[in-house]
Amino acid sequence: MENEEPLIVRVGTFFMVLGGGAFLLFVMSDIAEKVDFDYLFIAMLFIGIGWTLRRRKAPPPPAGRFSWVKGRLGKNKKGKGNTVAPPTEEE
Repeated sequence: MENEEPLIVRVGTFFMVLGGGAFLLFVMSDIAEKVDFDYLFIAMLFIGIGWTLRRRKAPPPPAGRFSWVKGRLGKNKKGKGNTVAPPTEEE
């Protein structure tokens, strides 16, 4: 596989899925009018752990789809922007 994620990122995804399931259990307990806030706290804990583990995922490389737009707008051109004139000596 070319898009293989590290194990820690996969564990983070697993915790986020568990947190989502626990949140669904909380919503279902609310619908049944027997609210159990333990499910909400477990969901928040699992999603928090999962989020901290998923943060370690490396960002994807830039695709370069809009590089021509950036070139047209002048971000890649040198000499544009704030230029300061060199100081002159006055007697």
